[in-house]
Amino acid sequence: MVTDSPDKSDEFISAAFARRVEPIAGLSGSADAVAKVCLAMARAFRGGGRLLVFGTGTAATDAQHVSVEFVHPVIVGKRALPAFSLAADSATVTGLAGAAGLEAVFAHQLRVLGRPADIALGISGDGECPAVANALLAARELGMTTVALVGSGSGTGTGTGTGTGTGTGGKIVRDALADHCLTVQSDDPRIVKEGHVTFYHLLWELTHAFLEQPHAADPAQSAEPVGEGITGLYPFLYSGEASVTELTAEVAASARAKIAEIVDLRRATGVAEAQNLAACAQALARGFAEGATLLAFGNGGSSSDAQDVVHTFLDPGPGATARPALCLTNDTAVLTALSNDIGFDVVFARQLQAVGRPGDIAVAVSTSGGSANVLAALAAARKSGMTTVGFAGYDGGRMAEPGLVDHLFAVPSASVHRIQEIQTTLYHVLWELVQAELAQN
Repeated sequence: MVTDSPDKSDEFISAAFARRVEPIAGLSGSADAVAKVCLAMARAFRGGGRLLVFGTGTAATDAQHVSVEFVHPVIVGKRALPAFSLAADSATVTGLAGAAGLEAVFAHQLRVLGRPADIALGISGDGECPAVANALLAARELGMTTVALVGSGSGTGTGTGTGTGTGTGGKIVRDALADHCLTVQSDDPRIVKEGHVTFYHLLWELTHAFLEQPHAADPAQSAEPVGEGITGLYPFLYSGEASVTELTAEVAASARAKIAEIVDLRRATGVAEAQNLAACAQALARGFAEGATLLAFGNGGSSSDAQDVVHTFLDPGPGATARPALCLTNDTAVLTALSNDIGFDVVFARQLQAVGRPGDIAVAVSTSGGSANVLAALAAARKSGMTTVGFAGYDGGRMAEPGLVDHLFAVPSASVHRIQEIQTTLYHVLWELVQAELAQN
């Protein structure tokens, strides 16, 4: 097994994190493009536009994460911006897929729901997804602002990509299907995903930065009240009025600084969590070998991340073995019934009590480590004899209390966005380790 030898384990984990340095650091090359996208999005929002996001597979979880970022901002006092995921309505998506094919599911929704002032954001790991490509074409026909997040290669899904990328962003880039395209230079779909998480966090942060400068977003509008949160993130915006060109350049420079911070934090976390990752991978590999099911849960953006944890194990792509996994945030009927009849604090614990078995694996995703329903679920999982895994930020919050979590990964940052970016890498590397462990049996 990989983790039988500490040296082999450290080498494996070090290589996994090293593969991510070049493609994530390389996002800096897109900083000017990011700033231009954010300026276009700010102007669209000022003009009454809405953000419509879509993607398939893991990109569907990204679409939901993007939506909650804009509707429910992480910085107190920032305005809620209209956004929704076209991948979230399972009845519509599966109905359209059955009737017209998966490639039509987003284009149809855009033609019915879209308006010329809106923004269409399509996400595709390799730039080849027909459903995303067709939707971007439909959005262009409607006169919408179009944005695409893609990767540079075709990727096999095995997690063994070099991270250098040999493609060009696929059909979406090749045929110029979007007004703005941001590419992660990697052929590993999980590294592309991690780059996309960084891209859309920057889009949220910097779009708000432009919205706080009315002469940039819309010269006819007055400024919004300046909030401490965004002032702290981008203090240069409030040192005096700048031209749109100067402002865009400053925003791009800040994006480059944020990306450098992300690279450094990911590298440090990889070193700090190496032994923990190895031990957790051994425990999960034993569990899967004995028939365990992984059950993941979280709130808000962490809900979509929990869905991605499940997708990573259940649908890992060609060349990798699928493992049983379920997400407790997906069934809206169950969630709303439990919330209405008993209370939101029990929505995950009650599900674990119903479907969980001794030996199963409970994976909790949180930024604070203090969500009441997440803590209640972990307590229920421990009582049922399940292995518990927690992903948190800061110092781990209440997840760090003794006797609650068997394997805790706490990202040492006060930024919700930075925490989520590194959490994505942690559970991707954990998946790689589990795959390697099980392959040795």
